[in-house]
Amino acid sequence: MKEVLKNYSGIIFLLLGITVGSIIGIVAPDIVDYLKPLGDIFLNLLFVSVVPLVFFAVSNSIASLEQQSKFGKIMITMAFTFLFFILTAAIFTICAVYFFPVSGVSGSKEIVEEAANNDSWGNRIVGFFTVGEFTQLFSRQNMLALLIFAFMTGFSARKSGEKGQSFRMFIASGYEVMKELLLLIMKVAPIGLGAYFAYQVATLGPQLFGFYAKPLGLYYIAGIVYFFVFFSLYAFMAKGQNGVKSFWTNAIYPTLTALSTCSSFATMPANLQAASKIGIPSQISNIVIPIGTTLHKNGSSMSSIIKIYVAFLIIGRDFFEPTNLLLALGITVFVSIVAGGIPNGGYIGEMLMISVYKLPQEAIPAVMIIGTLVDPLATVLNAVGQLVASMFVNRFVKV
Repeated sequence: MKEVLKNYSGIIFLLLGITVGSIIGIVAPDIVDYLKPLGDIFLNLLFVSVVPLVFFAVSNSIASLEQQSKFGKIMITMAFTFLFFILTAAIFTICAVYFFPVSGVSGSKEIVEEAANNDSWGNRIVGFFTVGEFTQLFSRQNMLALLIFAFMTGFSARKSGEKGQSFRMFIASGYEVMKELLLLIMKVAPIGLGAYFAYQVATLGPQLFGFYAKPLGLYYIAGIVYFFVFFSLYAFMAKGQNGVKSFWTNAIYPTLTALSTCSSFATMPANLQAASKIGIPSQISNIVIPIGTTLHKNGSSMSSIIKIYVAFLIIGRDFFEPTNLLLALGITVFVSIVAGGIPNGGYIGEMLMISVYKLPQEAIPAVMIIGTLVDPLATVLNAVGQLVASMFVNRFVKV
């Protein structure tokens, strides 16, 4: 019993915090505004710590790889894994809306101006890969630029030979220090996440029972099925029955963190810790999980299909025409991979959807509201998907 409490104490306390927060959000919503600062303080500490962790983890993993061919194999396997998972999630969702159609959905007149952005596409492309100042690299709004910089730093550290030995020791030491810092911060997770969850329940909960209930219900049911069935299948393909057991034993903490924070970024430390317990080499998990957090999103893939489907329902067009389905898959890959590295990338994906299908502007608020309401489960699928993806990559690449 003591061993069980020792191994699962973090999860038990986190569940307790989330449960208490949920009860407060339901029975005493008036006080959640006073609790929210506790959640914000925790998340801010987490965010400022994760950014340097990403830099040290990625650059150290690349610098410590013994062979160039290993790195190339990891990258190729990771790319195919991400694409396979994203398309599988999208096709599964298409099947769900085909066999369980939604009716009675109409447009909303709510105005959501957040999508408006006057930046040109040229500026977007530049901002997608780079930043203008070194200090801007260490912002969670510029994660792809930071990843690219960390890649280049790791390569340079490897190529520098003996002269770069001290620097390689520095980034290896920095990675260990940042891991310990995050473990320290995560000790107060039950309080911080419980407070934030209370706010989420109090503010988001009532909207779930509006006239978006049917598409939202379909998304949540399909998402939960995908979460348990397909993630178990991926874990089995990676490590057999032991892989399934190991995955679900260690995926609880990342799942609860993602559900509480609605942030894949904030879930990254829990994923890295879980990957270590599963036995995934750090050279793989420290590359796949940070990159996947930015560029690999199962939940966004599913929500993209649902949003396109609802937009077609609003205007009375047939979503299941072959051309529309192929376009939907293309848009979904873009939203899940490319737009994931851009701030407010989901909104960009929605604007792309409106443009490609030549849909009326009235569809924009509806798909944005759906995107907001599915965010808790989408984040779980996005975040925990990185853990099972790292298992999958490890199946084909041995380091």
